[in-house]
Amino acid sequence: MAKSQVTFNKIEKEKKRLKKREEKQKKKEARRAEAKENPQGIQFAYVDFNGNLTDTPPDPAMREKVEAESIELGIPKKEDREEEVFTAKEGKVSFFDHSKGFGFILDSVNQEKYFVHVSGLIDEINENDKVTYELERGQKGMNAVRVKKI
Repeated sequence: MAKSQVTFNKIEKEKKRLKKREEKQKKKEARRAEAKENPQGIQFAYVDFNGNLTDTPPDPAMREKVEAESIELGIPKKEDREEEVFTAKEGKVSFFDHSKGFGFILDSVNQEKYFVHVSGLIDEINENDKVTYELERGQKGMNAVRVKKI
């Protein structure tokens, strides 16, 4: 019985192998037929005026001329960027570690926590002190700076 089962498995594997080979041959012939229809073999994708990819070329009448000098490469320098203007906010010091020199301020309006470093302090602060501060963008988010006790 084991012998007949082994042969059956071998026959099934051989059938699968032949079927894969035939499918591969069919795909190869389909690619050749497509290559005869499109001899360049290159398919183009165009970008329309909304930024979407299409297979039709854009209308030349709608083309805009752009001066090369008007294209800005890279990130604008800090003095060129618009300065973010923030007004003084009020909050409460939720945590401050004097030995490490940082802490967090809980905003009294929106209840968000902001990081504060000892370099951004005007007055010395402790936990639960009411303070005024301004926000400045840091590497990891908004930081409280120019922190004063109320």
